[in-house]
Amino acid sequence: MAGAAVLILLGLFILAFSGVPLFAVMALGALIGFYFIAQVDIAVIIQEAYKLSSAPALIAIPLFTLAGYILAESKAPERLLRLTKAYIGWLPGGVPLVVLVTTSFFTALTGASGITIVALGGLLMPILVKAGYSEKFSLGIVTATGAIGLLLPPSLPIILYGVIAQVPVNELFIAGIIPCIVMIFILFIYAFVVSISGRSKFQKEKFSLREILSSTKAAIFEVPLPLFIIWGIYTGKFTAAETATIAVVWVIIAEIFIYKDIKVRDFPKVAKESMLLVGAIFSILGMAMGFTNFLIDQEVPQKLFEISRKFIESKLTFFIVLNTFLLVVGMLMDIFSAIVVVVPLIVPIAVNYGIDPVHLGIVFLANLEIGYLTPPVGLNLFISSFRFGKPITYIYKLIVPYILLLIVALLIITYVPQFSLKLVRGEIIAEVTDEKGEFIPAKVKVPEAGIEVEGKGKFKFFLPLPDFTKPHRYLFVFEAYGYQTVAQEIKVEARRTEKLRIRMERNRQSGE
Repeated sequence: MAGAAVLILLGLFILAFSGVPLFAVMALGALIGFYFIAQVDIAVIIQEAYKLSSAPALIAIPLFTLAGYILAESKAPERLLRLTKAYIGWLPGGVPLVVLVTTSFFTALTGASGITIVALGGLLMPILVKAGYSEKFSLGIVTATGAIGLLLPPSLPIILYGVIAQVPVNELFIAGIIPCIVMIFILFIYAFVVSISGRSKFQKEKFSLREILSSTKAAIFEVPLPLFIIWGIYTGKFTAAETATIAVVWVIIAEIFIYKDIKVRDFPKVAKESMLLVGAIFSILGMAMGFTNFLIDQEVPQKLFEISRKFIESKLTFFIVLNTFLLVVGMLMDIFSAIVVVVPLIVPIAVNYGIDPVHLGIVFLANLEIGYLTPPVGLNLFISSFRFGKPITYIYKLIVPYILLLIVALLIITYVPQFSLKLVRGEIIAEVTDEKGEFIPAKVKVPEAGIEVEGKGKFKFFLPLPDFTKPHRYLFVFEAYGYQTVAQEIKVEARRTEKLRIRMERNRQSGE
C-alpha cells in the first residue's frame, strides 16, 4: 500500500510542476488515495478540511493579509523609506542598508516578495543610482532583498508553515528574527565593501536631526506596528491571532482615517483583492489536509525515512540534501504551494534525524527565499525583469553574487541552530562522568518533552518549552550501563544555557 501511495505522490508532483492548479492536485490525490488504496469513505477529506477551521493560528492569515494589502495600497512604503533614510542613510553603505531594511519590513508586513519589488522598486532604484551605485548593483540588491523579510513577523509563510507542521506560530515568529538579521548583515557587508572600494565616489545621505524628527512624526502611526507585533508575541501577551486582529484594526484606522491614503469607498475593493489570495491559500490548504492525512495513514513519511537512512546517516548530510532539494523546489513552485506540498513529508523525516521543527521551518523558508532568485525560473527574477524592463538573461548575470552571499547565510543558519532556537528554546549542555571524572557513554531522557539523547558523555541539545516566555521545570533522567540511574529536576528557560555536570556511581549490584 505504501508503494502505491509513493507512486501517487510522484504523479502528483509531476502534475503540480506541469501547472495544474494545486488545490485540484491535492484533491485528486486524496480522492484516489482514500477511495482506491485505503478504501475509506471519501467524506474523510471534508472532515479533515473542517478540522482545519479549529487551528488557532488560521484566523491570522486573512487578517494579516488584509493589513498587508492596505499598507501596500497606501503611502506607507514612501514614509517607511523616508524614515530609514533619515536614521541610517548617512552611514557608510547606508543607502544599500536603507534598501535592505525597508524591503525586509515591507515584505514581512505584506507577506509577498513580488509585491515588494513592484511597490518599492520604482522608489529604491533612483535613490541607489543617484547615490552613485551602478545600475547592475542597484538592480541586483533590489531584486535580492525582495524575499528576505519572509523570516520576520508577521510573515504569511511562517503562519502557513506553523499550521501545516503543527508548530506554534509565535515561536516561529521569534525564531526567524536573528536568521533574518544574519542575511541582512551579510548583504550589508558586501554593500559596505562596494561602498568603500574606491572605484567610484558614493554619496551618503546627510545626517539631519530635523529630518529624523520630521520623518518619525510622518510615520508615527506606522512605525510602532512591527515593534508591537514582536513585543506582543515575544512577551506572550498576545497570540498570533490576537496580534493579527489588533494589527488589522490599527492599519485600517491609520491608513483610512488618519492618513486618508485609502478612501472609505475603496476599502471594499482592497479587502476583496486580499481575500482572493486568502481564498486560494485556504482552497489549497483544505484539500492538502486530506491528502496529508492519507500519506500519514499509509506511513509514507516513515517509508521515506527508512529509504533515506540507507543513504543518509547523519544530520549534517541530511541538511545538505535537504537544502539542495528545497532550492530546486523554490525555483519551481511558489512558497505557499511548496509549504503545503513538501512540509508534511519532510517534517517527520527531519524529526527522526533529531532536527527541531522550529529550526527546520526557518531553514525551509530561507531556502525558498533563495529559490525565488535562482535561475532559470526563480519567480522574483521574472518580476524584476518585468518591473524594470530588463532582459531576463541580464537579471541572471547580476543576481549571481547575491545568491552566493545568501547561500553563505543559509549555511550559517542551517548549521548554527542557536540563531533560530536561542530565543525560544532552553539550551542544555551536560557532561556525564564516572567517579574518576572520566566521560562515559550515557543516555539523557526528558520524558515530559519526549527527548532521548545518547552520547559519549558530552551532550548539547535544545529543549522545547510549553510556553517559551516562561521557565519550566523538567525531570532529567541520566542512564549508563553498569551505573546507577540519576534523576534531577531542573528549571529550563529560553535564552539561557543550563550547564549540568553529572557524576554517576557504579551499580554495585551488577558486580562491577
